Amino acid sequence: MSSPLELQKITGTIWELPRTFRSGMNVPARIYATEKLIESMDEGVFNQVANVAMLPGIVKYALCMPDGHWGYGFPIGGVAAMDPSEGVISPGGIGFDINCGMRLVLTNLTIRDVRPNLERLIDRLFREVPSGVGSQGWIKLSRNDFLKITQQGARWLVERGYGWGEDLEKTEENGCAEGADPSRVSERAFERGLHQLGTLGSGNHYLEIQFVKPGHIFDKSTASVFGIKSDEQVVIMFHCGSRGFGHQVATDYIQVFLRAMEKYHITAPDRELSCAPFSSPEGQEYFVAMKCAINISFANRQLILHQIRKVFSEVFGRSAMDLGMHQVYDVAHNTAKLEEHIVDGVKRRLLVHRKGSTRAFGPGMGGIPEVYKETGQPVIIGGSMETGSYLLKGVSSGDQTFYSTTHGSGRVMSRRAARRQYRGKDVQKKMAEEGIYTRTSSFSALAEEAGGAYKDIDEVIEAASQARISRPVVRFSPVGSVKG
Repeated sequence: MSSPLELQKITGTIWELPRTFRSGMNVPARIYATEKLIESMDEGVFNQVANVAMLPGIVKYALCMPDGHWGYGFPIGGVAAMDPSEGVISPGGIGFDINCGMRLVLTNLTIRDVRPNLERLIDRLFREVPSGVGSQGWIKLSRNDFLKITQQGARWLVERGYGWGEDLEKTEENGCAEGADPSRVSERAFERGLHQLGTLGSGNHYLEIQFVKPGHIFDKSTASVFGIKSDEQVVIMFHCGSRGFGHQVATDYIQVFLRAMEKYHITAPDRELSCAPFSSPEGQEYFVAMKCAINISFANRQLILHQIRKVFSEVFGRSAMDLGMHQVYDVAHNTAKLEEHIVDGVKRRLLVHRKGSTRAFGPGMGGIPEVYKETGQPVIIGGSMETGSYLLKGVSSGDQTFYSTTHGSGRVMSRRAARRQYRGKDVQKKMAEEGIYTRTSSFSALAEEAGGAYKDIDEVIEAASQARISRPVVRFSPVGSVKG
């Protein structure tokens, strides 16, 4: 796919569509990518990031990260900061899977410890962490319990023994978005979410056992602070979100905002960018409803972590604490948050939309655990199930993207195209030949997630590093995978 003629090269990894690219753009649009990644991006990325630049109240730039690809409204990998008094909030800038995110867990095991037990571990994890469309969790919650979780997030579970206090300290927002209001959430959302806590879901959601290959620790001092001590160390990484609950919240408010746009005389180039003034009643109602979905997602990942610790403890006959199963961090992808940023030398409070983009706060910033103040925030980047994943750190120069970075490798092929090109059973066989044991609830889903359907994760990370929006610390390689 050729890039627009108007695309200007600012640096080797920063590209700009000027305001003259499309009538109505309030700010330029910037894309962070190497030339190779730019050439492989679908046309929809350029059109969508330009559309985002037309939204009322947007500040500085509309942004797209190196893993950018076509999405709903915003490109996946999109970032937009809005002035809270003049700007809008848009579900398309957050996503249907609100607070879809990553969690990384340490062990003191090596790959030599895990290999003989790998199939048993993955089979048990596949059973204990339900996956697939419509999957239901094992925990039985009353509606009142679930309502409390929408307000308290992961804290509700930790207080009841489903985790350790330190898990909250090493979770974005301490595992709870304050100010959530379940009265602004539909009954349909509660119906869809009530029985889904502790489940992976489907699509690109996964749970992987990974390890550090020799030579793949790039920053030893930071890696040590994050808990990565040596080559061949085994970690567990998983990716999931707010399931049907978050999807319904987004679905409901997209319809509310389509009506609100007429009420507030807002025009947008795409219905998928439905929005409302952030300060309006509709905007505030969605904001507090979205926080409920953020909290459900944090709770979902907390419950999955509890199950992972249980499985490892039972298989190895040692406590999870004895196995060193401490959490490194939990990062969100699909959110909008009020944050303070310096813009043109002035501190401003902004509503930052991150759609398929990871927060990457730099050293010394508020909102990250004390233990990471000197290193910067851990940034967890999942690659394709056939290649590898990364642990990065936030850097001070990340201010250029409102401290945002890539969230994965990014698709180069639609799910439908991947199903046409790959067969799930063939993918599973190929992975087994490469030493990766896989369980899946759907071979069709496995085909959608074939490595060839994604960008080169190493190229994406190199782009983020060269652009100075985050820095690689460790690369992980998969040995076992549970796929939704």
